[in-house]
Amino acid sequence: MAKKPRKKGKMKYNAGEMGPRSVDVYVGRRVRERRTLIGMSQEKLAEVVGLSFQQIQKYETGSNRVSASRLYEFSTILSVSPSWFFEGYKEGYKEKDAVQDEPDICKRETLEFIRSYEKIPEMTQKQLRALIMATSKEYGK
Repeated sequence: MAKKPRKKGKMKYNAGEMGPRSVDVYVGRRVRERRTLIGMSQEKLAEVVGLSFQQIQKYETGSNRVSASRLYEFSTILSVSPSWFFEGYKEGYKEKDAVQDEPDICKRETLEFIRSYEKIPEMTQKQLRALIMATSKEYGK
């Protein structure tokens, strides 16, 4: 079978054929992290931007790329800068290969802890932080 001649110009990227790009997966994960951290559902984010929650799911999994204008819209709604979505990105990122030292901020237990922690008086927060640091060092041996 003869090879098809390659068309001149920009090569079109099809996520279905090659899978999502690592940067798209990473940005989607960051959207999910921030949305979850502030307690916003996919449905609520979709409602605010005028999309279906399925479209938000596609963005969050990286199967659909987030355009610059949509990223800016997300950053405004989620109260972060657009660059926040790229912080910590490393070329070749794969969600399953995420750095082990990076906490999974989307876990329900982590979010419950953070929300509860923010309600504690500052002096108690300092004491709790010291306890956690001391305990984690003990387990880190």
